[in-house]
Amino acid sequence: MAVKIKVIRASLLKHPVRNIILLVVGGTVLLGLVVGESIFGYYYFKYRHIVDEKLQKPLFEQTAKIYAAPKEVRIGQKLSPLTVAQELRDAGYSGDNDRERSRMGTYALNLGSITIQPGPQSYHSEQGATVSFDRGMVSRISGDSGQQLDAYEVEPQLITGLSEGPYRTKRRLVTFNELPPNLVNAVTSIEDRRFFDHGGVDYYSMLGWIWHDLRHDRRYEGGGSTLTMQLSRGLFLSPERRIKRKIIEIAITFQLENRFTKQQIFQIYANEIPLGQQGSFAINGFGQAAQTYFGKDIRQLNLAQCALLAGMIQHPSYLNPYRHPDRAIKRRNTVLDAMVETGKITKEESIEAKAYPLKLAPINIDAGEAPYFVDLVRDRLVQHLGDTDFNRQGLRIYTSLDPDLQREATEAVTEGMKAVDVQVEKLHAKHVKAGDDSPIVYPQVALVALNPHTGQVLALVGGRNYGASQYDHAVSNRPTGSIFKPFVYAAAFNTSLAGTILTQPPAQGPPSEQLVSSDPAPPDPGRPSGVFTAITMLNNNLTTFEGGYAPGNYHNDARYTGDITARTALQFSQNNATVSLAQMVGYANVAALARDAGVKSARGTPSVALGSYGATPLDMAGAYTTFANGGVRIDPWLVASVRSASGDVLNDYPPNSKPILDPRVAYLTLALMENVVNSGTGATIRAHGFTAPAAGKTGTSHDAWFAGFTSNLLCVVWIGNDDYTDIKQEGGKTAAPIWADFMKHAVQLPQYSDTRQFPTPNGLSTVRLDRVTNLLADASCPQDYDAVFLDGTAPTQTCDQSAGDQRTVFQKLFGIGKESPVAPPGAPANGLPAMPAQPTGSQAAAAGAQPGPAPPPPDEQKKKKKGFFAKLFGKGGDDNKQQQADPAQPH
Repeated sequence: MAVKIKVIRASLLKHPVRNIILLVVGGTVLLGLVVGESIFGYYYFKYRHIVDEKLQKPLFEQTAKIYAAPKEVRIGQKLSPLTVAQELRDAGYSGDNDRERSRMGTYALNLGSITIQPGPQSYHSEQGATVSFDRGMVSRISGDSGQQLDAYEVEPQLITGLSEGPYRTKRRLVTFNELPPNLVNAVTSIEDRRFFDHGGVDYYSMLGWIWHDLRHDRRYEGGGSTLTMQLSRGLFLSPERRIKRKIIEIAITFQLENRFTKQQIFQIYANEIPLGQQGSFAINGFGQAAQTYFGKDIRQLNLAQCALLAGMIQHPSYLNPYRHPDRAIKRRNTVLDAMVETGKITKEESIEAKAYPLKLAPINIDAGEAPYFVDLVRDRLVQHLGDTDFNRQGLRIYTSLDPDLQREATEAVTEGMKAVDVQVEKLHAKHVKAGDDSPIVYPQVALVALNPHTGQVLALVGGRNYGASQYDHAVSNRPTGSIFKPFVYAAAFNTSLAGTILTQPPAQGPPSEQLVSSDPAPPDPGRPSGVFTAITMLNNNLTTFEGGYAPGNYHNDARYTGDITARTALQFSQNNATVSLAQMVGYANVAALARDAGVKSARGTPSVALGSYGATPLDMAGAYTTFANGGVRIDPWLVASVRSASGDVLNDYPPNSKPILDPRVAYLTLALMENVVNSGTGATIRAHGFTAPAAGKTGTSHDAWFAGFTSNLLCVVWIGNDDYTDIKQEGGKTAAPIWADFMKHAVQLPQYSDTRQFPTPNGLSTVRLDRVTNLLADASCPQDYDAVFLDGTAPTQTCDQSAGDQRTVFQKLFGIGKESPVAPPGAPANGLPAMPAQPTGSQAAAAGAQPGPAPPPPDEQKKKKKGFFAKLFGKGGDDNKQQQADPAQPH
């Protein structure tokens, strides 16, 4: 039997220690591989269930998208085909040369025209049009069937998406095909050069990363994590640095690589990657970042902009281009160099892109995304839809917002509050000098602009800075102050329609304990009476009214003591005269009218006349539509339509309207408010260069207000302190300049440039009155103005009939001739007082060119009594000579 004996080589026996070490090391490695594979397998199968569960749902919330109101293209409008094309592309339309046809719609640029074809997901019906242009203007609009159109609405612009989650994340979802090739190449060049080649883990890159890390040279290498590993970490894991997390990250990476194509993985990555913070919002994904940093759709980014976004991935906060532009540019250039190394671009293209400036979008998120407006839309949706699940259904919310006007509103508030702050600081310095060491308080602000004929809220600013405070002051309840006063005068004009005789009651004595009356004050034969007009005489002496209410007058100006006309009372915002008028009309009647107009808190007390009851700036904007819209109140609205993600209509929300005033009453009140703007406390807006026909009212109590409107735009500005302390600033000097600046820029926009005179309704007469006597003007009374009256209420006497005894010296000596009858200024003519209105046409322009308070009317002018010889020889004081007075302080 043969026996085979294996002899151990002597060489192995020579190094027993080394052999033992090799065996131990080999065994340890083998054991480590077995254990590692077991651990990896454990986590792989454990997280497969977690990944399956997460992938069964959409990776990203289908948040509701907020759209602006559609823009209207009109014949004669200054536009170009390229401008319209850009707006359509921003709205999601595709052009003829695009790879994919958008379901939102398409457009085709032709020579001198553009053809628009809405798609199945368009806000509009699929009715197209061709818009032709000539010399920079729209010359013709033709429908699909060749019919000629006066106007055509283009697709509404996407403003923003509602934020998601507790971190208020904003993202705009994009597809891989929408990503510019330069962006894909920039990201892979700097973050994962072999992304389209490896299977999820790039072992070569990982070893290279270790080598460069040891050499402290990591300029170009993206690190050990591939894009898929970064995605795994972002979607499923926390950012902590532990070996366990790295193992789980690789396990999830393999699962993602097995489930998705490389293009799908990159698309998910492009929507998930965090790219900084703006205000209180987290910016996630390249789609949102393109809009945030450049104000562009992602498809419009150039090479330099793509490289900048790719560079931000490394450290979004540290490389934020707004805060650290130098760092951002340096990192961008590093990305461009990496693209040259990988052959994605040429050296020349890199040099050109490096020379490109940042050209960032304005940092003011309040202007671009209207966050206060969007938050209010969210609140309205919760009211309409009953819960908050709508933000996961991808709904398309079509709103009232005009983005152009929103930008102007934000700019006007930003610049205007700088001037307000200067006034606040000056006042605070005076207080400090006087020994008051209270801290300075900078006020807040709100601006609401709407279409007075539709109620459409076109722009809304709810505070100084949304990033600093999300509290929306546009819907904060505040005392309305003197912008409420027009409702007192409207209630008085209401009584004129029925021919009701109003009598001025005697002044109250000491404070009374009696209850406030709900009815007009009883007639007093000893006081002037008649149908109310703008020259009805009102008592403006300091008075104690029912219930002990004793308001002061602004600055207690002696020129306005005693009886003054209603026109003057509103023009210079006199308090006692206004409360006196409310007493004549009935406090309850004033409050009822205000409640109908939207000031729901108003109650029938004397203080209601001075705006002591609260309303929001948005409420007051709605209330003022009553005057601007012929007596019909329109509820302000923000949401027009809610549609599904595919464009199907779920709910439409038509505006609500309600007739409140007779059109004549609305216009008569409007005429008084025109006088406020042209020559009263609101004349500040004329001094700031706003010359279009307008009506409005200042307000100064604890807060500062200005509410006013043109024929096609209404705006309310409020300024006040959050702690309800007195701002101690006048509405005419704080809120009115902001209003004027906003409106001045608004009327330069095509859609608001056609401001006109306010149309006069039937049943009113326009006459010319003498400024001194408030009687009909003739050649002997050159200082005159136009005035509007209810038919039958205009004065019939002329100003020369009030000049006194006009006989010659010989007639007076010998008793020859007859004295002319004299009617005292402001007295009834034919039993009815007259009401002056405001200048129109060229006179309105003149008033705008020379702003400032008008001379006091006759009730404020003191006449000097003539002596005997003066009467005999016609010398001495001239009763008809107008005495100029200093302008009244704004209120």
